[in-house]
Amino acid sequence: MAKKTRNRAAAASAPGENPRRPCPCGSGKRYKVCHGAGDDVIVIRPFDGLAAEPDLVAMREFLPSATAPFPLRDKGERPVTVTSVLPGASAALVRADGSIMIGMQVQTRSGDLSADVARAVRWAQQAEPGESLPVVGPGLGGDPVRLQDLLDPGATLDLTMHKDFGWWVPEQDGELAPELAAMLERANSVIMPTEPVVAEGVRAAYWVDTGSKAHIRWVRPEPEDRLLAAMARLQAGDGLALSEGARYLGSFRAHGLLVPVWDLDRDLHPKEWTAPVAAFAARLDDALAGLDDTPPTDAERRARDALAGKQVTLR
Repeated sequence: MAKKTRNRAAAASAPGENPRRPCPCGSGKRYKVCHGAGDDVIVIRPFDGLAAEPDLVAMREFLPSATAPFPLRDKGERPVTVTSVLPGASAALVRADGSIMIGMQVQTRSGDLSADVARAVRWAQQAEPGESLPVVGPGLGGDPVRLQDLLDPGATLDLTMHKDFGWWVPEQDGELAPELAAMLERANSVIMPTEPVVAEGVRAAYWVDTGSKAHIRWVRPEPEDRLLAAMARLQAGDGLALSEGARYLGSFRAHGLLVPVWDLDRDLHPKEWTAPVAAFAARLDDALAGLDDTPPTDAERRARDALAGKQVTLR
């Protein structure tokens, strides 16, 4: 029964794959020797149908230290906190006080990330305080379940961004054990400063300082073809730059969504990008709304082809 359910989910999400083409999971291997070699099918857009989809993609791919309550459908279940990453990149852990933590950036994954995270939640609901789940997979058993079965479909994530990983360790008296202190120091040393862009009409857009450059990374919920068509309309008109000091760099695909990226003037404060991003959001909404009214021009078709050439697939 589990296998049939998984195959039905894949049939609705995964396109027909040429076995000689690169596997869409991003491994770099040919499909026939990667996910095409067995019955582990790939769900290209695992969080489809959830309002929290852009938030989940951001947590999985590039948010360094973030937490949020999981909006469970069943309010009688034990509360769950979803995190960008847990110690050791674990899939789940239950703290001594019984609180449940789920990690999005994990050591291994199957072809359906939604099922992986849901299995971790189900495991943690039954686990004892102090237990952790290093990896997750179909071997956990139980009824087939996906996040779409567990979460409120209309709820977004109330994300909290952290400057470091101090939240890994509950408040306690005295100094940390040397091994734990060293682990926290290593994790904190690789954090790229990241702040959300908070503006009307803007969700899942983040300012990121990579050390040498600053970027805006914006997870968009629209289907890729429609988003590209709207962006091409802007490119053929006023362009895609957020401002004079913020040029459009390209985009990457992550779990079925497109994430446009802008290269920024690193000397400006993150909050100085609020107005330019909000203005661009309004222009993009207008372009999206106009797609059904007027067909693309030749200039827009050329712009779309150029934009498609600036894409990279992460997953």
